[in-house]
Amino acid sequence: MAASGASDDGVVFEAAHRIRIFRSGRVERYCGSDPFPASIDAGTGVASKDRAISPDVAVRLYLPPAAKDSGGRLPVLVYFHGGGFCLLSAFNAIIHGYLNSLAARARAVVVSVEYRLAPEHPIPAAYEDSWRALGWVASHASGAGEEAWLADHADFSRLSLAGESAGANIAHHMAMRGGAEGLPGGARISGVVLVHPYFLSDAKVPSEESNPAMADNLARMWRVVSPATTGLDDPWINPLAVGAPALGGLACGRVLVCLAEEDVLRDRGRAYCEGLRASGWAGELEVVEAAGQGHCFHLSDFTSGDAVRQDEAIARLLNL
Repeated sequence: MAASGASDDGVVFEAAHRIRIFRSGRVERYCGSDPFPASIDAGTGVASKDRAISPDVAVRLYLPPAAKDSGGRLPVLVYFHGGGFCLLSAFNAIIHGYLNSLAARARAVVVSVEYRLAPEHPIPAAYEDSWRALGWVASHASGAGEEAWLADHADFSRLSLAGESAGANIAHHMAMRGGAEGLPGGARISGVVLVHPYFLSDAKVPSEESNPAMADNLARMWRVVSPATTGLDDPWINPLAVGAPALGGLACGRVLVCLAEEDVLRDRGRAYCEGLRASGWAGELEVVEAAGQGHCFHLSDFTSGDAVRQDEAIARLLNL
């Protein structure tokens, strides 16, 4: 690890045992960056492989055994990992293991997006990379395209987006942009899943009182990953802010919001649901809340009862 110099010895952001960001822009990441190879998962039989879409963007695809067993086409899920826009990877062992499990349970083709991380690539790089990846996936909607797993097995009438934490934030913005600009090949987004979404605002909410230090860290992290931000009511981090695109333009017919009772972001998710209901959006909204659980609890043990119930709700949405 490079030694600190006088110019970069000031820490501007730190999450213990996860990341340290210095004034110079130097970053030390302590978890989530070690790549795990694509493979055939022994437990689920799910196959995975990696594709580069551009010099900056790649994806990991997951194909469940159901693709061969059923003989038909499967729902397709575009997934955006979390990590506060500055941690984790589509190729990380935790995300890889979770998506093997989800692809098998949901009997869906999953495309996990590797986007560039802040602060080396500040917001909006993650959104631009994710939009590029979504467009690449959608380009297969006609049944053609360079990726056989999508061209041969994906049912684009059941195209959904999902993510956890910052990835849920990205999924929301991709659905909004899809509604405003459309997708290649006439593809349409049928559903969106937001798991413990990373939304903020200047207004305090009761769930932040459970861990004020964590709530403060999440606010400081946003300012570090998005140095050009206007603040916590920036529409990128607060979809309910004045000036944010109207939620009625969300480009899907179904939304599932997954919350955790002990998550400091819980009430941000609840407020999003209230805003969506009040927006005139004509779709169906489902909310699933796990009692006694914290932020992204499912990534610690995706075989636990609450994690399985959450994934079963996701599977139902994907297969409608």
